[in-house]
Amino acid sequence: MKIDIDKFTVPVGKKVNLKHWPTRVKPFYGSEEDYQDSLHEHVRKLSALQELLFAHNRYAVLLIFQAMDAAGKDSAIKHVMTGINPQGCEVSSFKQPSAAELEHDFLWRTTCRLPERGHIGIFNRSYYEEVLVARVHPEILRAQLLPEELLEDKDIWKHRFQAIVNFEKMLHRNGTRVVKFFLHISKGEQKRRFLRRIDEPEKNWKFSIADIQERKFWKHYMKAYEQCLSATSTEEAPWHAIPSDDKPNGRLIISETVLRVLKSLKMGTLEPDEGRRRELLKIRRLLVKE
Repeated sequence: MKIDIDKFTVPVGKKVNLKHWPTRVKPFYGSEEDYQDSLHEHVRKLSALQELLFAHNRYAVLLIFQAMDAAGKDSAIKHVMTGINPQGCEVSSFKQPSAAELEHDFLWRTTCRLPERGHIGIFNRSYYEEVLVARVHPEILRAQLLPEELLEDKDIWKHRFQAIVNFEKMLHRNGTRVVKFFLHISKGEQKRRFLRRIDEPEKNWKFSIADIQERKFWKHYMKAYEQCLSATSTEEAPWHAIPSDDKPNGRLIISETVLRVLKSLKMGTLEPDEGRRRELLKIRRLLVKE
């Protein structure tokens, strides 16, 4: 079944109301076998395009994953990127900033992990935490050693949004394609997944009391996400709101989106041009004569 990616792309310049964005849609697969076959085909194509990206060495791709807890970021990264050559792909996870990171601007620690040309970089959480978690929990912002006048600035979030937009436009102009995914999960589905983490011993490590504490701020997070998606979905780096109550379906939408981005790059093929073929034939003759 063909996936219309545009249905999940956050429109540029439009206000987002997440109540109007689905957390579940009609599956793009008919059975478990059909899902596995579709994902396998996506992964095969991704692997081939990643090889071309690496050989072409002009573009980089940055995939950003943001979501509430239990939305499936880790499993999406694992399943979608499983066929990618690890030499050309790196996953970076960002948690609470270290003391050294707090000595710099809020973009610094993620800038250090940007993918180089020919590579795919994956951010499991990102600089967007600084306009989401830090907004829901003001004490985090106060701990960032900012000048007092910045802490008192009512437009601080507007300024951070603009800094992010400018940063991503700069990346785009320099050949890095930024692909952003918000994994949209319902509060009810999060509850069911939390209960499974408690009831299934092999998943206990995924759960802590802090996860329950954050559920109390659900409405605050939804508001923060709405304003973030509205302000930072751009032509160069649009947001994709992925219905994530159905994990397999979400993975197919994500992999199809990444495929479309890679296909849009002007990379040609791995076939050598006439000059390169002559060079290779010359080298071959020299090797044969040895």
